[in-house]
Amino acid sequence: MSKTAAVIKGDGVGPELVDAMLKVVEAAGTDVEFVMCEAGATWWEEHGGNSLIPDETWDILDSSDASFKGPTTTPGGIGSPRSVAVSIRRKYDLYANVRPIKTFPNSNAPLGDVEHICVREGTEGLYIGEEIALTDDVSIAIRKITRTSSNKIARYAFEEAKRRGYDTVVPIHKSNILKQTCGTFLEEVEKVGKEFPDVEIWPYHIDNIAMQLIKNPQIFDKKVLLSTNLFMDVISEECAALVGSIGMIYSANIGDSFAMFEPAHGSAPKYAGQDKVNPVATVLAGAWMLDYLGEKDKSEAIFKATERVVSEGKYVTYDLGGNAKLSEMAGEIAKYTAEILK
Repeated sequence: MSKTAAVIKGDGVGPELVDAMLKVVEAAGTDVEFVMCEAGATWWEEHGGNSLIPDETWDILDSSDASFKGPTTTPGGIGSPRSVAVSIRRKYDLYANVRPIKTFPNSNAPLGDVEHICVREGTEGLYIGEEIALTDDVSIAIRKITRTSSNKIARYAFEEAKRRGYDTVVPIHKSNILKQTCGTFLEEVEKVGKEFPDVEIWPYHIDNIAMQLIKNPQIFDKKVLLSTNLFMDVISEECAALVGSIGMIYSANIGDSFAMFEPAHGSAPKYAGQDKVNPVATVLAGAWMLDYLGEKDKSEAIFKATERVVSEGKYVTYDLGGNAKLSEMAGEIAKYTAEILK
């Protein structure tokens, strides 16, 4: 029986990127059935309500084996709904947001080649969105950190290190100031670490690692960078710059029984419909989803084809120094994917 994946095309450049991803996975001969559904600011502006995700989409997500989300826009301002990604992460307890960071061959690596992985707790921290106006002058935000979630994300990080043959987990914190919240997180990392004696623990303060990633990023090669929700949201964006473009960064949100895959970047509305932006993050997020759904050989072929297109440099988008259109780059990846699987 074939697996099903709910697909949200999203806002801005999302629809054209998702179409490109679907073209590539179809070239790989996937057996996954894709079910299209609505969500995001474009849908919400037309329909309103207190969520960016309609009820029909929740029904499709509930009955799917995995989901794919193109970039979506999150409206700002008091009273607007929480983001599509945060809503899905919280409903399905997708506690591990994972972003591999690895330099592509012959691509622009501003500070030299790097290889590490960012693991971010995806369900709590400041992203619970609980804010209180105490007075007209004072507003506070609640940063919720639990031992339960800290333990789960720490365990994921150590297991990911073992899976990838990495030797170190780097917990990023500010426990000298945030003694309770960061202190709890760090205690749970150290507790789980005792079960993994072959994996070292290198705790780093958030401000220090932000500097070290610029000063000497290679010291984190073959390491898992681990942190709470907002800290790792910021640090993983900094890490994306190390491979030259956020357009290269694919990500997964993984729970115990469900996962959502997405490019790490935003919806870039100013480029919508221009057939211009880099499809790599979206295509590789789709390839990772195939792996998750049991199509490892097809996933690997897409990764190899993408590396080949980037390294040849003939059909790459403007951010990679080329002048290819989004559709042209995706078409070349699809062509090589089919060739590899022949």
